[in-house]
Amino acid sequence: MKIALRQKLSCVMVAACLGSVAALSASPVLAEAPAQQKTQVPGYYRMMLGDFEVTALYDGYVDLATSLLKGMDEKDLQSLLARMFLRTTPGVQTSVNAFLVNTGSHLVLVDAGTAQCFGSSTGHILENIRAAGYRPQDIDTVLLTHLHPDHACGIAQNGKMAFPNVTVYVGKAEADFWLNPANSKTVDASRQGLFAMAQAAVAPYQAANKLKFYQQEDALLAGVQVIATPGHTPGHSSYLFTSKDQSLLLWGDLVHSHSVQFSHPEVALEFDSNQPQAIETRRKVLADAARSKLWVGGAHLPFPGLGHVRADADSYAWVPIEYGPIRSDR
Repeated sequence: MKIALRQKLSCVMVAACLGSVAALSASPVLAEAPAQQKTQVPGYYRMMLGDFEVTALYDGYVDLATSLLKGMDEKDLQSLLARMFLRTTPGVQTSVNAFLVNTGSHLVLVDAGTAQCFGSSTGHILENIRAAGYRPQDIDTVLLTHLHPDHACGIAQNGKMAFPNVTVYVGKAEADFWLNPANSKTVDASRQGLFAMAQAAVAPYQAANKLKFYQQEDALLAGVQVIATPGHTPGHSSYLFTSKDQSLLLWGDLVHSHSVQFSHPEVALEFDSNQPQAIETRRKVLADAARSKLWVGGAHLPFPGLGHVRADADSYAWVPIEYGPIRSDR
């Protein structure tokens, strides 16, 4: 009896399996995979700094020509880039980043990207602010590291304020240089447009009395210290945010090429207004950041541009942040 029952159950199971196979074989077969999406995730990344929430924002990228890097033999330069598997044609893809810091009392944007100044590969700060859960009108303070167009153009859209409720702060030495029309006559023709773009970006804020100039020793906001980092531009500034026992230095344009300038801080950029001073500043800040184990955020480091500087013998290395949960004990 038991043997007969087992045989019957076996037959039923075999029949069921055969029926399933038949049903599968009768199902339509896809001729091809669904269309490729070809879109990237929204460009923001979040971390906590003590009680401060820091959101890195991706504006896009520019192709940085290797000829702009000065002070290294071309063969050695190409070798360093090849070690990082970086393409060099039409240039090295270089991120443009900004940073949004929610201190609990203020929502602070450090640099603002390019808006329409650099073409379609950039200009995505506003959409990524929204993707990150904020609105442009929520921001009350903009701190500019300097007035180059990839940092300042984004504060304006079509001649109007992109951030209607902010006060824009820029160092007085920086403003004195870029906002004086006479100074554009002291540089070659290829750089004169930089002055016009800087002046156009700040114009609507000047008209509304929302553009403020500070001296390096001035206190702007609680938990924020201005750090003088001249050389790339005459009044280039960095901003040190501190909450509890953690600090983050948002250093603007101290490094343009992570594959070259950490290991060789003596390599300058053609657009540095004072190359020897820019090199001296970079060496000092890299040493301070490594010694103090600061978090740092760079405008042209690979997105999200957050991480640490490690001292390696007589040079330095970039240690990027790892993706992970948003917590204050990193």
